[in-house]
Amino acid sequence: MVSRRDFFLGAGAITAAVASSAVSRVSLAGLPEAVIQTKADTMPPLQPQNGRPYNPVVTLNGWTLPWRMNDGVKEFHLVAEPVVRELAPGYKAHLWGYNGQSPGPTIEVVEGDRVRIFVTNKLPEHTSIHWHGQRLPNGMDGVGGLTQPAIPAGKTFVYEFVARRPGTFMYHPHADEMTQMAMGMMGFWVTHPREQHPLIAEVDRDFCFLLGAYDIEPGAYTPKIMTMLDFNLFTFNSRIFPGIDPLVVCKDDRVRIRVGNLTMTNHPIHLHGHEFEVTGTDGGPVPTGARWPEVTTDVAVGQMRQLEFLADEEGDWALHCHKSHHTMNAMGHDVPTLVGVDHRDLTRKIAKLIPDYMVMGERGMADMAEMQMPLPDNTAPMMTGDGPFGSVEMGGMFTMLKVRKEQKPGDYRDPGWFRQPAGSRAYEWQGALAEPLRATAAGGPSLPLGQRAGETVEVQVRKPGGHAGH
Repeated sequence: MVSRRDFFLGAGAITAAVASSAVSRVSLAGLPEAVIQTKADTMPPLQPQNGRPYNPVVTLNGWTLPWRMNDGVKEFHLVAEPVVRELAPGYKAHLWGYNGQSPGPTIEVVEGDRVRIFVTNKLPEHTSIHWHGQRLPNGMDGVGGLTQPAIPAGKTFVYEFVARRPGTFMYHPHADEMTQMAMGMMGFWVTHPREQHPLIAEVDRDFCFLLGAYDIEPGAYTPKIMTMLDFNLFTFNSRIFPGIDPLVVCKDDRVRIRVGNLTMTNHPIHLHGHEFEVTGTDGGPVPTGARWPEVTTDVAVGQMRQLEFLADEEGDWALHCHKSHHTMNAMGHDVPTLVGVDHRDLTRKIAKLIPDYMVMGERGMADMAEMQMPLPDNTAPMMTGDGPFGSVEMGGMFTMLKVRKEQKPGDYRDPGWFRQPAGSRAYEWQGALAEPLRATAAGGPSLPLGQRAGETVEVQVRKPGGHAGH
């Protein structure tokens, strides 16, 4: 068992050993090495060492699972197990995942590849893996009890099928889903086209991440699996802002972002500074005539959306869910609204008994990002993250697209904050302010009234039987 950091230290030597070592028929049943990753950093794309070539993806705060070739079959080894996932620096959760992380590693193959996935179950209960969106034999679909026996704890099952169509897919359990998916068991699968595809463009940078939601009480480590709606942590690849890495690109790069949603609600994903087109779903590439420019697209439960755009505007551009509660951390759902409430007298009385007492929320919630209040151990502030001009006041599903002229191909390192050209930033107005004009009319109904004030209207009522009355 090795970490992926150690896996890359050999400058490809270990990759070659794992991916291209000859395997005799006698050892056909031998398991590929289970590569484990314990860091939550965004790892460099895994360049294919054998098989058909492709342009690999970059998994935000994640990594790609290596494989070995065995008589023309790409073999992978997934280990379902309890993991400790760092949601943000200093803030960890006890989740379930694959190969040391949640989400699990991205699996990348090429259209037409025959793949064999060994799945070892180290959970305390049975599991299975459903290959979400794939065309495959029914017995490989991974629905426990329906298409296969569930994988017992401590056992290893094998899935084998041909990657029949290119696109972006997901994998997750189809056994005790309420528990296992709520605990973080999910991963991405990307099938690259075998040849140039009329509906799949070549891009310079290709990113992917999964949307996740957890209910973890402040000071706790384990999600509450019975929660259906009131989640308090919304994540990109099980990371919350400011612990989410930026998407770093070079100016004029063509960029693809693949977003999958395995949470309990939809997420409108919004990109600043650019327009994109939805070029694919987990059903396949979108026909050219069905695409239109957008800045926000809704990713519903169980869906994938593939966004593409030209990164032609330099800067640090926000990328986030547009549900405002989804860009906050560790929210409390029973906090009263105190905006506009004057409780200065009450505050003075309480402060005599509790000297450190302070009021929260009377002027809005921005103070939460500025107060250095003590928090329970292993708890993230609700709003946090400092930018070059102060607090960003965000959390959860929020990150940045960083576009730079000088970024080199293949360089995904954070370039730091964007230096805005002189005269291109909003500034304080120092001149006089005119008195604003205010509307004086109270407005009226959208349709005219049928009766003027003071008028009497005669109504004739025709009763059953033909007799009219007043």
